[in-house]
Amino acid sequence: MSVGVNLLFKLTAQVAAVLKDYDAEIIELHHNQKKDAPSGTAMRLAEIIAGQLKRDLSKVAVYGRQGIVGAREKDQIGVLAVRAGDIVGEHTVMFAGPGERIELIHRAHNRDTFANGALIAAQWLIGQPAGLYDMQDVLGLK
Repeated sequence: MSVGVNLLFKLTAQVAAVLKDYDAEIIELHHNQKKDAPSGTAMRLAEIIAGQLKRDLSKVAVYGRQGIVGAREKDQIGVLAVRAGDIVGEHTVMFAGPGERIELIHRAHNRDTFANGALIAAQWLIGQPAGLYDMQDVLGLK
């Protein structure tokens, strides 16, 4: 429900569409009590990148790295999960190419941001016809 995360989804798609030959990596951080890894948001980001690049995520995803893994394969989409302290949520999408890199970062400082997004969505829904909507609809990002 975060407005910022939904904008991150849109920006990630746009950047992936342009930087097709760059290495794509996602780094996500959450509090040390989070049960799942990677987060749903990180997985959605990976799906968006894979979709833009017409790659099968189940074949190109790499979740963390350890040991002597060899050179990074060209089509990989890396996802790294960090669990520490009381971090509400942070997602970095990195596109790294020759001589440069682009990083898109969203940091949730508290959980109020999710409630605020829900309120924005509820207000937007007033007067909308019956249907299935998501935050991309609410924010006009489709």
